[in-house]
Amino acid sequence: MKIQELEEIKQKFIKEVNFRKLGDVSRVDYKYDIMVCGGTGCRSCKSKKVQEALQQKIKDKGLENIIKVHGVGCFGLCVNGPIVLVYPQDALYEKVSVDDVDEIVSMLTEGKLVERLLHHEDGKPIEKKNEMSFCKKQRYLARNNSEFMSLENLLEDYVALDGYRALHKAVVSMKPEDVVKVVQESGLRGRGGAGFPTGNKWEFTRIVEAPQKYVICNADEGDPGAFMDRSIIESNPHAIVEAMAICGYAIGATKGYVYLRAEYPLAGERLQKAIDDATVKGFLGKNIFGSGFSFDLSVKYGAGAFVCGEETALMRSIEGNRGEPTLKPPYPATKGLYGCPTVINNVETFANIPQIINNGASWYNSIGTEDSKGTKVFALTGKIKNSGLIELPMGTTIREIVYDIGGGIPNGKKFKAVQMGGPSGGCIPEQYLDTPIDYKNLNEIGAMMGSGGMIVVDEDSCMVDLAKFFLQFTRDESCGKCTPCRIGNKRILELLTKITDGKATMDDLDKLEELCEYVKSNSLCGLGQTSPNPVLSTLKYFKEEYIEHIVEHKCRAGVCKNLTKYEISDKCIGCSACSRQCPANAISGEIRKQFKIDQEKCIKCGKCYETCRFKAVVKE
Repeated sequence: MKIQELEEIKQKFIKEVNFRKLGDVSRVDYKYDIMVCGGTGCRSCKSKKVQEALQQKIKDKGLENIIKVHGVGCFGLCVNGPIVLVYPQDALYEKVSVDDVDEIVSMLTEGKLVERLLHHEDGKPIEKKNEMSFCKKQRYLARNNSEFMSLENLLEDYVALDGYRALHKAVVSMKPEDVVKVVQESGLRGRGGAGFPTGNKWEFTRIVEAPQKYVICNADEGDPGAFMDRSIIESNPHAIVEAMAICGYAIGATKGYVYLRAEYPLAGERLQKAIDDATVKGFLGKNIFGSGFSFDLSVKYGAGAFVCGEETALMRSIEGNRGEPTLKPPYPATKGLYGCPTVINNVETFANIPQIINNGASWYNSIGTEDSKGTKVFALTGKIKNSGLIELPMGTTIREIVYDIGGGIPNGKKFKAVQMGGPSGGCIPEQYLDTPIDYKNLNEIGAMMGSGGMIVVDEDSCMVDLAKFFLQFTRDESCGKCTPCRIGNKRILELLTKITDGKATMDDLDKLEELCEYVKSNSLCGLGQTSPNPVLSTLKYFKEEYIEHIVEHKCRAGVCKNLTKYEISDKCIGCSACSRQCPANAISGEIRKQFKIDQEKCIKCGKCYETCRFKAVVKE
């Protein structure tokens, strides 16, 4: 396909497909456009039914030439789905149901908005999406145009937004070494965790002489609470397809694989369709753009093993072997998949490539910090008002994310920490809230960027229990190949359990720290080398909680059941609500008199604490 044909597709789309906002293209075919989120989060809240109901209502009212409904990618504010966006008002509706459809359409015909469905801040409705605190500081690069591309016409929309122009530019007017140089000069670092310079990785592979090379996209997103890569693929799979083809040209590879979690069916469906459509149009396959360069792409599904996020384990899995890491060197750049030179980058890393090629290295490295260029996508979850997907320039502070974008801690609770980097990361306390986020700063305070998981915890969270949660995860996900990880993580978990059960001594605390350092230093791969981080960071910043558990047999957050005691105070009015909810029949008393809890029967489930409307149940 020639560039003229690419332009023809774009112009044909702009002429025939009714869509209001495509980059700098102003649409006037429809008076209104309604975008309905089609991401997994909103789909689980029945956004597809909302979209169908809107389309049917518009048809019934004979408004097909006035209002157009589109299913689009993720908007990010997942906690309030289903999300619906209305143009040209740029109004974002939250928690929309099928019952709201008639009112939305009726009000729109009058040029009015449904105020109760708008996002509210301080009790006031926000009429424009870009005026929301959640959106003001965000900048979309990896998630570029996700809300403007129809899921039913992804290829056409992507091309209309200058998709595949970067691939054309690379294979027609640039040498492979020139492509690598642009990526190097951009300062893009791997977004999968370690932050290795992307251009350098490509160059190491390019200079190796070999008859066959491979490109792999690591979409094996396994961190608890992380969904960045899934969202990017669901919203804009063609960006990954184009980027991998560009990488293939740059390093001399003719074959690529996307290693995708089998738990991501929607992402897999849209990615496969993108590959098929791109192949039909000539963006993949033989002699791309008449350049002589050929590149094929396939999807390989992973079975959900967290260790397969490690690059050597991932390659073994693609080869059909057990997903276990291997010693390095040799590195994938010289001996990777099937023994051939291989580049492995994650989804978010690849998503930046087309824009870097189109706009240049200087454009990209003008964003971010000296150490970390561009933007980073985070999955903001936990004890936060506005949980969801966010993308921010590197250098944004943790405080800005938690309070300006996230809206702060709900229910008037106090911020305690933010856990960054998933099971491999660390907990950052309140004293570091004003730390600008980049690779260097996070490493210095005992955390890491990781793939972008960001879990906020409040005063009701126990830091020992939080460390225990992540150790349970890594213990279960260890492939078992090396003894430090297989046995060491099990022993760390045993010590943590001993502490949360109130059976540990101060000697156990010393053993815990010593064992964490040993596992970190001697494990074979990144899983074991980083698994002690949640423990080490909580020991560093919240050691007093460990000591309280051991010495005072107390969990200040009331989370550790064996250290928690429920009592009924004299505030009790004898309503019996707590007694009726107790699954262990541990509460007894007479109506209108103070009830009591039998501590031997109490299983510390907290039902009485949650049920009492008079705050008569006290947690100690």
